[in-house]
Amino acid sequence: MLFDDTLKTCSFEVIKQKHMDFTFSNTPKIIFGEGRLEQITSYISKFGNKTLVITGKSFPETGYGQKFFSKLKKHDFCYIHEVIHGEPTPDNIDNIKNNSIRLSPNVVVAIGGGSIMDAGKAVSAMLCEDGPITDFLEGVGTKQPSGIKVPLITVPTTSGTGSEATKNAVITQYGKNAFKKSLRHDNFVPDIALIDPNLTITCPPEVTASSGMDAFTQLFESYLSTNASSLTNALAFDGIKHIFSSLEQAVTNGNDIISRTGMSYAALLSGITLANAGLGVIHGFAQPLGSLFPIPHGVVCANLMGPANQITVEKLRSENDTETLKNYANIAHLLYPDMDDKKATDKLLQYINQLTKKFNIPKISSFGVNSTHYDTIINSTGLKNHPVKLNQDELKMILENAG
Repeated sequence: MLFDDTLKTCSFEVIKQKHMDFTFSNTPKIIFGEGRLEQITSYISKFGNKTLVITGKSFPETGYGQKFFSKLKKHDFCYIHEVIHGEPTPDNIDNIKNNSIRLSPNVVVAIGGGSIMDAGKAVSAMLCEDGPITDFLEGVGTKQPSGIKVPLITVPTTSGTGSEATKNAVITQYGKNAFKKSLRHDNFVPDIALIDPNLTITCPPEVTASSGMDAFTQLFESYLSTNASSLTNALAFDGIKHIFSSLEQAVTNGNDIISRTGMSYAALLSGITLANAGLGVIHGFAQPLGSLFPIPHGVVCANLMGPANQITVEKLRSENDTETLKNYANIAHLLYPDMDDKKATDKLLQYINQLTKKFNIPKISSFGVNSTHYDTIINSTGLKNHPVKLNQDELKMILENAG
């Protein structure tokens, strides 16, 4: 049968898609799968033998870390090893840059959670710039980064931020002039993202839970974003499916490599979708909360996700925004396929709150946040891609319910 004749025998549903005008940012070369860390020296050597390695404090003590550094020595790599404790500060980045200039590294390798990978992005960029990093931070400095960087390989050891696939590095300044700002350029996307789910096996339950809720939030907000497209929605939806099938098991049974792989995949997709669709009010809150208080980013997301979505759904219903409500229902039907849209959405909101309770995520109030801080937090909270405008009282209600 000819192709035209085949078409005549088929019926097609017309696809109506409002958001078919979009751009899509670069992604790294993605190397994904169990045991992929074994191959890392072959990828490093493509750039040269002078390597700056940035890790957290625990990775070098693990079996994987010891094996990694042994391979660097065995293959005669010249390397400097720097350790980041907590979220990277401007001083951290400037000091690592100054310490490693003498090596003139061919490649930066960042192995760790989101903070470590952000530090890697920042250092790889700042090695090619004159001046401190604060000169180039959005909303802080006055200079634009050139986009030139030392090649970068990111290797996540948690499943949360998706930083292995994004173009920005979040830098935090604590104290009197506190801020949480990004160093950003399209060219700062890592050259290679090597994702080996085996590295997440030793991640403690509390970190698995909070980082997993970060990935969940990023996928959720990307899917609901006013800047979403068919492509980002497809990726976000697939990531959410893996969150539903993997997150609870990864927290309760960390040795389950199937759930760990699902979470590594979901976190990767969350990084890709946030970079292209943007995020909503939860991450708008996360910026001031993370700079003013010592709250892990995933803890912020976990606490705000339930209250923020509850108030958002109520506002959407009051405005009869059927399109966005349908997006909520699409996600909800993954868990509750036999319910109508409204009941399924309500059950989804309950499920999100239950997850936070089940995981024993500490409240934001346990980090010193109280009602006297709400106005300051709200005044620095962005709503750029949130699907509905929320007023001051609604934003305050989110914080109250998250406390």
